[in-house]
Amino acid sequence: MILYELMGSEADPVYQDLQISNVARQYDFLRSIISASIGSDRRFLSQQVIKALNFHAIACLHANAGEYRPWFVTVGAYEPPAHYRVQALMDDFVNFVNSRWEASDPVWLAAYVLWRLNHIHPFINGNGRTARAICYFVLCVKAGGWLPGAVTLPELITQHRALYVQALQDVDASLNAGKLDITPLQALLTHLLAMQLGIDLTQPSEEALQPQAGVGKPVP
Repeated sequence: MILYELMGSEADPVYQDLQISNVARQYDFLRSIISASIGSDRRFLSQQVIKALNFHAIACLHANAGEYRPWFVTVGAYEPPAHYRVQALMDDFVNFVNSRWEASDPVWLAAYVLWRLNHIHPFINGNGRTARAICYFVLCVKAGGWLPGAVTLPELITQHRALYVQALQDVDASLNAGKLDITPLQALLTHLLAMQLGIDLTQPSEEALQPQAGVGKPVP
């Protein structure tokens, strides 16, 4: 059963209900896979984790859940890479992230992951939800545990969508100009992460950055 094919619209109430349930399951899986990655000392990014998070986001909503898209798509005026390039691009993406895992600033790496997944747009649907989840996966695994705060970074990104979209476009523009600059998205994530952690950026607190078993909300 694929609800989008049956209902013909993402606005259909039945579609919307399952989407909300899927988001909750994706969120639960995100917490579990962060814990498993840390507990097994496998602190790196894998395509299996990325695909699993997409599967939980769009299972029974769209075809090819958890699989790289088999055809060309458009995202507004943006045309992501052709589908036959996705596997190679994702191979390069994961290798790049893992080669810089130890040395990179956590927020910079999370910002890069968030931008690059959106740019490749590897799935039929749920790319934004998957990118935000993977962004948070990187931050939490590098921090050594689930970060504190009642409202998590993925939800805050969604709440500040206009700023988020603008930051993505600014990074795209830097790439088109010939010199990739992640700074606009890194600055936004720094601000939103401070909101989550309750940090005054003028007086950063090391204690507030320590991971803990916090309570967060699913992100639609």
